[in-house]
Amino acid sequence: MSKYNINEIIQAKVNSIKSYGIFVIVDDVYTGLIHISQINGKYINDIHDYFKIGDIIKVRIIDIDEEKKQLKLSTVNINKNGKENLKLPDTALGFELFEEILPEWIDEKLEEIEKNK
Repeated sequence: MSKYNINEIIQAKVNSIKSYGIFVIVDDVYTGLIHISQINGKYINDIHDYFKIGDIIKVRIIDIDEEKKQLKLSTVNINKNGKENLKLPDTALGFELFEEILPEWIDEKLEEIEKNK
């Protein structure tokens, strides 16, 4: 039985940076790898722009190799506080609400500007 669970967010220390990913130390037993594709989900030219050796970071566990005591990790959608960045759901209203109210806001702002001249 593993000490950790898939999707659990934990803390890790950056131990080594390679062109293909970041190696981290999780605790006295487990180590981990964050593949370059799991850093932010976008193209990354240089991993050093994101992390440096010794950084303490929050990571999500995406796979566990209990036999080797190795974790596959991700920082995609995790902010520096260790909270998950959730995408706001699309609404049926979209920008239609702004289409209705924007002209009124513009008129109010123009009046305010004219008064302050």
